[in-house]
Formats: sequence, C-alpha cells, structure tokens
Amino acid sequence: MKMTVEVDCTPEEARRFMGLPDVSTLNEALVAEMQARMTANMSALAPDELMKNWMAFGAGAQEQFRKLMEVGLSNAGKG
Repeated sequence: MKMTVEVDCTPEEARRFMGLPDVSTLNEALVAEMQARMTANMSALAPDELMKNWMAFGAGAQEQFRKLMEVGLSNAGKG
C-alpha cells in the first residue's frame, strides 16, 4: 500500500514543527557584516586598482618564466 501525505505550511511553520532553531537574526547580522566589508573594500574593485594588481602579478610572472627558461636551457646543454 502506498500513501501520500501533503503538508501545506510556510517555511517558518515547518521550521518550528521540526524543532529547528530560528537563525534569521544571525543571518541578518552576517549579511550586514558582508555588506560593510564589501563597502569598505570597494576601492579594490575600481578598474585602475585591478589593473595595478594584475600588472604587478604579470611582471613578476614574466620574470619567473624567464628564469625558468634560463635554467631549463642551461640544464639542456649539460645532458
């Protein structure tokens, strides 16, 4: 025998019925904290700041690649 039970309730009613804790206050605090951090770090999202960060990484990566190739070429001649 197969039986189907359909329950019509709100998420809040289901949470209380199942004995789950109410975390809405915690959620609101976390969202407020994330918004404050994003607002404080908005300058990092500015296009000129992003380009500075990317260029700094790019120059360092190019130098590391050049050194890697020099080592590889010098080791290839030894074999």
